[in-house]
Amino acid sequence: MAVPKIGLIVVGDEILSGLRQDKHIPAVIERLTARGLHLSWVQMVGDDREFLTATLKRSFASDHIVLSCGGIGGTPDDHTRQAAAQALGLPIVRHEGAVELIRQRCEESGQPLDEFRLRMADFPEGASLIPNPYNRIAGFTIGQHHFVPGFPVMAWPMIEWVLDTLYPQFHHRELEYKRALLLFNTPEARITPVMEQLEAQYPDCKLYSLPSVGDNKLARHIELGVKARGDLAKKEVVSNAFTELVKVLESMNCEFELIN
Repeated sequence: MAVPKIGLIVVGDEILSGLRQDKHIPAVIERLTARGLHLSWVQMVGDDREFLTATLKRSFASDHIVLSCGGIGGTPDDHTRQAAAQALGLPIVRHEGAVELIRQRCEESGQPLDEFRLRMADFPEGASLIPNPYNRIAGFTIGQHHFVPGFPVMAWPMIEWVLDTLYPQFHHRELEYKRALLLFNTPEARITPVMEQLEAQYPDCKLYSLPSVGDNKLARHIELGVKARGDLAKKEVVSNAFTELVKVLESMNCEFELIN
């Protein structure tokens, strides 16, 4: 079975307005990388139920694994639970397992078990729980979509639980192989045809170009490389494509330096 693409949805007006800086993207990348996985896409969405519902309709229609951070609380600006249900055409139901966890949390903290808190146990019908080690207020899974709070202290261990409990079969199934060099005094327009030619010749590989204006240590340059994901056979394909790239650049009398 191929490893599905993994996407991340970050929900909250506070991110889009700049009131808070997103920390989820690098944290999720770090956790995926540790498991030999990678992030394919990210979408940031404000507290807009209609737009969030449309976003989730598109992602539910895919076979992607989707992690969603934020918007699962019980205040009027939290729309993720309702948007997920609407996207799937499902009713919102109260999850008894989540209710019990909230009851335990209230007993521990001395807070009343009121309707406001119980709202956080309302999920799309058929959802299962994602345990929250911080305060017991569960997230939820439906299909291959996994919804956790926006608070990093809660979200990140919950995402780790999802990856380790639900998807261990995908860990380290695909490795990324990459070879690269630094190209000096050559405009991107000159190397674009070379990149296109090599991608056509080696369809399993991607060529990439990362321009830099340079600094006081390194002159203006382009990091030019070849990469591919997959089993060990991809390593040889990358090596062959990179060797061909070096030959072409040498024939063009380009100045470059290999990156170890």
